[in-house]
Amino acid sequence: IIYEQEGVYIHSSFGKTSDQDSLISGILRVLEKDAEVIVDWRPLDDALDSSSILYAGKDSSSVVEWTQAPKERAHRGLEHLNSYEAEWDMVNTISFKKKPHTNGDAPSHRNGKSKWSFLFSLTDLKSIKQNKEGMGWSYLVFCLKDDVVLPALHFHQGDSKLLIDSLEKYVVLCESPQDRRTLLVNCQNKSLSQSFENLLDEPAYGIIQKIKKDPYTATMVGFSKVTNYIFDSLRGSDPSAHQRPPSEMADFLSDAIPGLKINQQEEPGFEVITRIDLGERPVVQRREPVSLEEWTKNIDSEGRILNVDNMKQMIFRGGLSHVLRKQAWKFLLGYFPWDSTKEERTQLQKQKTDEYFRMKLQWKSVSEEQEKRNSRLRDYRSLIEKDVNRTDRTNKFYEGQDNPGLILLHDILMTYCMYDFDLGYVQGMSDLLSPLLYVMENEVDAFWCFASYMDQMHQNFEEQMQGMKTQLIQLSTLLRLLDSGFCSYLESQDSGYLYFCFRWLLIRFKREFSFLDILRLWEVMWTELPCKNFHLLLCCAILESEKQQIMEKHYGFNEILKHINELSMKIDVEDVLCKAEAISLQMVKCKELPQAVCEILGLQDSEVTTPDSDNGEDENVGMTSCPTSAFQSNSLPVLAASGARDDNPAELSMSPNVSRVTPA
Repeated sequence: IIYEQEGVYIHSSFGKTSDQDSLISGILRVLEKDAEVIVDWRPLDDALDSSSILYAGKDSSSVVEWTQAPKERAHRGLEHLNSYEAEWDMVNTISFKKKPHTNGDAPSHRNGKSKWSFLFSLTDLKSIKQNKEGMGWSYLVFCLKDDVVLPALHFHQGDSKLLIDSLEKYVVLCESPQDRRTLLVNCQNKSLSQSFENLLDEPAYGIIQKIKKDPYTATMVGFSKVTNYIFDSLRGSDPSAHQRPPSEMADFLSDAIPGLKINQQEEPGFEVITRIDLGERPVVQRREPVSLEEWTKNIDSEGRILNVDNMKQMIFRGGLSHVLRKQAWKFLLGYFPWDSTKEERTQLQKQKTDEYFRMKLQWKSVSEEQEKRNSRLRDYRSLIEKDVNRTDRTNKFYEGQDNPGLILLHDILMTYCMYDFDLGYVQGMSDLLSPLLYVMENEVDAFWCFASYMDQMHQNFEEQMQGMKTQLIQLSTLLRLLDSGFCSYLESQDSGYLYFCFRWLLIRFKREFSFLDILRLWEVMWTELPCKNFHLLLCCAILESEKQQIMEKHYGFNEILKHINELSMKIDVEDVLCKAEAISLQMVKCKELPQAVCEILGLQDSEVTTPDSDNGEDENVGMTSCPTSAFQSNSLPVLAASGARDDNPAELSMSPNVSRVTPA
């Protein structure tokens, strides 16, 4: 389901006098089905109360809790009224309730439902006629290519803008020269699998211009549907006249996205890495998630976290039980200091609540006229609304078009624009926020955790894309050390710069794993163990798993791109974490780790023997350590090469095949 809206009516004179319409309430959906996009309208079932609309209640208490059953609401009513957050309830208008119409709407007609239902393929749509502005309810009329005109659909709950935005993901809509109210449809491709966010419906020049304007959408969203048609579209209708040389195909992304092109001669960080024997890779096994009992045992009487380093190691090795995430993520992301007391955290939350709602009021109080004169704020709002509408609805927390979770996503992202107006909003940020809001179930806490996360991810979204470029270079360096043969193969297929990993790095694998798996993956990465840039080793682990298929089937540039993007939701998170951790231990143990790799992983080069160093005989030469500045933990998790799990991670026995890592 791409789009879904209740309260979409057909005004019919069926069974009525000529001066009175019968209102047939229905639900309008846009669906992806069997590589086709379907528009479907049908009356609501008799069991549904079709004469009700959603409205924003003044009694919202979303700051404190997410949803409440009636008993829960009664139980906490007095407590909430006296709470600090209740003072800010006036800012929130997101508590939705059902309310009967009071504007004279008649109930939906029950006898002619089958007569009025319709559905059609988007490829059959010829035009859409819209109502005049200021003429009551928003309505649309669909006209099909066989000149069939469908009944007008009246949007009693909101307008038709979200529907138009949804359709524009698949077809190009443009105003008719004869009538500005009519949108003409230009849908050249009849298969959804041929779409690249509508870019493939245009000549090569148009594709390049759209990607230059919005590289994040083109790469992050478009890649998920890319197929071999990308080349046919780039070449145009006459391959012999327009075909680009094969050597230029891989330059498509780097040429199209300003600042992303990598030049080995100009970029720092490139180092000629000869084949190095990394030694045997240890076998590792993960533990069970940290339990509530384990967490509680590590808290003193004033609420301080004890033995922070050991706690981080346990989280790294097994993640967190879901019941702990709301509390523990605030520490992992730096919202709460690890050494703070419960009282200090209460005061901090009170201060942060004030600060958040002051920023929220800044944009809430901007009038339409003021926003028209502020192009940046207007653009931010437009991008946010589009991204929020694309939020993954597979999680029940964000189900439905008018879900309060989606509205909170919008409000938090708009407030972040006030917090960091220079960066503002860039597409992809909503992917980073949605899991945080799901876990926190609280607007204020979700915002400050998101702001902390953006402090880490800021460079990914900057205009010059230096952060993305640096990570791609570093990933290439690590992969070459691990498997120079695979790197050589990728280079032979014009894929050596690993642009197909762009989405992984941009939003930290958010679209590669299921919603619950990404919660586990992120909390492990937030421990900043076992070394700096662990997310790059996760990339290496995934690519290493796919190496055999890519090379044995002789995949070329576009087959590699397609294959990598089809891995989405098929990767085992625990398997990848084990492999990445094993790679880190293998590199730490290596006695000839190149200087560039030491810097990427935050290892002290002074304690690592490189090919240029003297071949000293000191037994500690191979002992590589991570500086304490790279992460807050002073030690690393130690794993048994046998892969056996010890239920007491603080007292794991050492295998002779794994060197103990000494803190710097």
